[in-house]
Amino acid sequence: MSALHSAVTSITQNIPSFLRQPAEALIGEQCYDILVYNFDITHVECLKYALSKGLGLGIVVGGGIVKIPQILKIVGSGSARGLSLSAYILETASYAINLAYASRNRFPFSTYGENFFLTIQNVIITLLILFFSSPRGAVGGGSLGGPLSGKKVSGGNGNLGKVITGLVITVVSGVVLWSENLCPPGMLALLQAATLPLSLISKAPQILSNHKHKSTGNLSAFAVFNALLGCLARLFTTKQEVDDPLIFWGFAGAAILNAVLALQMIVYWKNAGGEGDLLRRHSAEERGSVSLASPEKVYASDTGVGKRWARKVD
Repeated sequence: MSALHSAVTSITQNIPSFLRQPAEALIGEQCYDILVYNFDITHVECLKYALSKGLGLGIVVGGGIVKIPQILKIVGSGSARGLSLSAYILETASYAINLAYASRNRFPFSTYGENFFLTIQNVIITLLILFFSSPRGAVGGGSLGGPLSGKKVSGGNGNLGKVITGLVITVVSGVVLWSENLCPPGMLALLQAATLPLSLISKAPQILSNHKHKSTGNLSAFAVFNALLGCLARLFTTKQEVDDPLIFWGFAGAAILNAVLALQMIVYWKNAGGEGDLLRRHSAEERGSVSLASPEKVYASDTGVGKRWARKVD
């Protein structure tokens, strides 16, 4: 065993500085010397700390891409069908408050960095939902004149106005949250405490919408399952590095509701087809009804006075 330890330390004690310095910055010089330089992997506290830092870094990196598939899915389909606007507004507010609370309290970036990326991505998704929302009076999400028309909503002037309003509200909210004069530390702490019920409420519209339609629509499975894994990992890193009950229970509540969404993704997986599936299904039904019509007559629509036009087939 000592021979193996000597062989390993002969390598770890000669690691180049360009590799050593980032590792020291991540886990600290003391734990680097214990775990890497001296290769003492029995030191429990440093092991837990290094695991927490590694998970934190992974979550931050994952947070930078976790909702990109959702954004691409909305843009690619030209529809936000199945996505709850109220859910994303509440979730974005919760992320922004968490981000402001952690950054203003100078917590390690590895414990909250993903919130920075998640907030930006959520703002983009919220604005896309506004842009692709159906105009008033339209039937069927994401299309004009019902599900059989096939005409995508391209976002008219009314929708563009909603997007601009949403951007203004986002900027103003950010200025308020990061200003100690407009939002003193005591008020920010109250807002952080409010994110626990807020994060619970934010998932409720999406969960209820999925249950009502027995479908998850254009909701991204990648985003849902990664959000669940991220919350579970954050419970460990928060306990290890911050130990703030406001942060911890916020992640605990989010993990429970993300688990419900993940379960719905599994249960309604076969019903998660997009708008194109709905169009094809209705078209097939229409073709089926035409083929069953009498070959002797092809009827047009009834007039208001009860006349029916018909063409005889020779």
